[in-house]
Amino acid sequence: MWKYFLKRFLLIFPTLLGITFLVFLISHFAPGGPLNSEIAKLKGAGNLAGASTKQISQEEIELIKKRLHLDKPAPVAYFYWLKQIVQFDLGESRLHSRKVSDLIVEKLPVSLFFGLSGFFLTYFICIPLGIQKALKEGSHFDFISSFIIFFTYSLPVFAFAMLLLYLFASGEVFSFFPLGHEVSDFYEDLSVWGKVKDRLAHMFLPVICYVVGSFAVLTLLMKNSLLDQIAKEYVRTALSKGLSFSDSIFKHAFRNSLIPIATGFGSNLTLIFSGSLFIELVFNIDGMGLLSFEAVRERDTDLMMGLLLAQSFLGLIGKIVSDFCYILIDPRIDFE
Repeated sequence: MWKYFLKRFLLIFPTLLGITFLVFLISHFAPGGPLNSEIAKLKGAGNLAGASTKQISQEEIELIKKRLHLDKPAPVAYFYWLKQIVQFDLGESRLHSRKVSDLIVEKLPVSLFFGLSGFFLTYFICIPLGIQKALKEGSHFDFISSFIIFFTYSLPVFAFAMLLLYLFASGEVFSFFPLGHEVSDFYEDLSVWGKVKDRLAHMFLPVICYVVGSFAVLTLLMKNSLLDQIAKEYVRTALSKGLSFSDSIFKHAFRNSLIPIATGFGSNLTLIFSGSLFIELVFNIDGMGLLSFEAVRERDTDLMMGLLLAQSFLGLIGKIVSDFCYILIDPRIDFE
């Protein structure tokens, strides 16, 4: 088993090379690349589509190309980027004029705070709810909860976020929560308990949106997985030998029904670190999702590649964590 995990860890590095090389090539040849962005920045133009090279000399353009390694073939330029990565240098963001590593360290705690809160709350709600729906299949509770689940699932996350803001934060209906941001402007002047309340008030609506994003899938997956286990022979055998129904479910069927839940653990873990663009845009949260969007929009190559590297690495680690969860749930699983 440890050989399998060792192989998976060793495969992370060639996989990262493939991911970053492919994205680097696309960004290198895509229209409106870093050269156009830099020229527009020098001219003071906010619209990349209207950028023109007529007012900038060819010598200046060549200097920009040399600085961005655009005067070299794409594989050679990628090698230069890879060389600085090996030296633990993610480069400097042209958009923010700061080191990429400093930006990631600054924005990551924000996404972690909201992502982890939503992650744990999602599993805390969905697993018990899925169990209850499986045990009470066909009841009024099952139908009503299914209606609520499918209603929330049918709403796009950004539309649901704006609906929550209108109902509970805009003042048009209620004004229970702030409109956005991570904390209030007067946060530093508050007492310790005041800071806690301020944090909770700002996180409530965004975390609800994080939960709704995967609420329906996880709940129904838990329900269907448990129903599938209940219908198997080993549960009927346990019941026929005199074991109570609750013991048969929670000592045998429940553990096996968690295996499909563990499958999505890795992808959900990645979302924690990468953030959610729509939620961060609606609630004005300055996290990793918004930073990634800005990097792609402004063709900030170093920032975009640094974020891609970090998120891809965490995604691959998440897949390994999912496999490890399989073993914790059922030690009989042998990946070899």
